[in-house]
This record gives sequence, C-alpha cells and structure tokens, in this order.
Amino acid sequence: MLRIIRNTVAAIFLVALTACATGSGNPFVGTWDTMATSPLGDQASVWTIADDGTGVMASEMGDQIVDGIVVEGNEVSFVLEVDAGGQFLRLSFSGVIEGNSLNGAFASDFGDFAVTGTRQ
Repeated sequence: MLRIIRNTVAAIFLVALTACATGSGNPFVGTWDTMATSPLGDQASVWTIADDGTGVMASEMGDQIVDGIVVEGNEVSFVLEVDAGGQFLRLSFSGVIEGNSLNGAFASDFGDFAVTGTRQ
C-alpha cells in the first residue's frame, strides 16, 4: 500500500513539473501595458493576449476584441476594425517582441503610428 501511495505521489509530481516546464511557446501571450502615438495624441491601453490567438485591448475608449493574431517567431501581427465615431477604420498592427518589450506600429489610411509595450 505504501508503494502505491509513493508511486502515485511521484507520478503527480512529474505531471505537475512537466506542466510547469511546458509553456505556450507564444511570446505574445500575457498582459501588456502599451502606448500608441496616434494623431489624437498618446493612447494608453492594456492588451491581454491568450494562447488561442485572441485578446482584448482595454483603454479609456472601451474594450476592443482582437482575434486572428499571428505570431511567427518573435514577430506579431493582427488587423482591427474599430468604430471611430461611426466611421470604421482598419488598423493593421505589426510588431516585434524582445523579451518583455514590444515595439511596433499600426498602419492605417491616415498613416502609421508607433506602439511600444511592456509585459506586466
């Protein structure tokens, strides 16, 4: 009986250790404090990114659902369509993740604007 308990505890420990060591491999997953320099001035937001390629961008203007996030190595991209006072704008983001830093830009019909971010 003691051997069964000992083997069970050892198996649980190995499973837990493996789960901790196995990350998503996606460097964009997590929560990011970001700042975008737009024609309207600096816009702060918090991006919460999931492993399934979706996320939420939260700012003073409300929450924006993000999906279709593509990560290749340390490069990330996605496209948003946002309602800007009844006019829909298409914003294409592309950026590079280096550790806990994000640098990129949104491209739009009104020009590009820089985005920087730091993982929380």
